[in-house]
Amino acid sequence: MIALRNITKYYNLEGGGRHYVVKNLTLDIPENENIAILGPNGAGKSTLLRIIGGAESPNEGTVESKANISWPLGVSAGFQASLTGRENVEFVCKINGLTKHDTKATLQAVQDFAEIGDFFDQKVKTYSSGMRARVAFGLSIVFDFDYYLIDELTSVGDAAFRQKAQKEFAKIKERASLIFVSHNLNMLINSCDSAIVLNKGSATYHPDIREGIRVYEALLPPSARSFAKKAAAKKGAAKKAPKKKPFQKTNPPQ
Repeated sequence: MIALRNITKYYNLEGGGRHYVVKNLTLDIPENENIAILGPNGAGKSTLLRIIGGAESPNEGTVESKANISWPLGVSAGFQASLTGRENVEFVCKINGLTKHDTKATLQAVQDFAEIGDFFDQKVKTYSSGMRARVAFGLSIVFDFDYYLIDELTSVGDAAFRQKAQKEFAKIKERASLIFVSHNLNMLINSCDSAIVLNKGSATYHPDIREGIRVYEALLPPSARSFAKKAAAKKGAAKKAPKKKPFQKTNPPQ
C-alpha cells in the first residue's frame, strides 16, 4: 500500500498567490490493483505521479510505503539529455548497485527492447518522444517493482511499439500494480480496476473504474461526456465478436 498523508503541493504564481495541485490530501492507494489517475487538463495528474514516485517533493505531508515504486515512466522520464541512452542506462544501473555483469545484461536487454539501432549511443537530446519512451520502458521492465507509474507512455511511439508495450503491461500486471496517467480512456477502462480523480486541489478514490470515469466526465464540457457509455458498450460487443488478426506494418522507430 502507498499512504499519502496530508499532501499539499503548490506552485507560486507570478504576481503573488499560489496554484494548488493538491491540498491536505490523505489517501491510501491499495496494492494489487491497477489504478487510473484522472482529471481535467492542469489538474496535476503528472505532478501527483511524480510525488508518489519520489521524483518531486510535496510542500507539506509525506508519502509512506514499504513497496518498491518505479520512477514515472514516460516521455519526460528523468534522462540526462546530454548523455547517450547507453550512458543513462549505465547510470541507473550504478545507483541501483548492479554488478558489472548485471549492468552488461541490462544494457543488452534495454537495447534489444528499444530497437533504436545506433541511436542508443547518441545523446538523448537527439531522440524523438517515441525513442525516449522505448528506452524508458525497456529500462523499467528490467527491474522488479511493486508499483509501476505510467505517464502517457502508451500514447507515444509507433503502433508496433504500443502493441509491444501492451504485451509487457499484461505480464507486469500478473506480479505488480500499475498506476496510469493517460488520456486514452478506452485503454484505462480495459486495463484499470479503480481510479483517483483530481480536481481543484482535491482527490477522490473510486474502487470502480467506470464510476471514476463518470465522475471525471462530469467535470468536462457536455460534448465530451459520452465516453463511459460508449466504451462500456464497445467492450461488451468486443467480447462477442471474433478477434481479427491485426495488420502489422513495419515502420522506423519514432
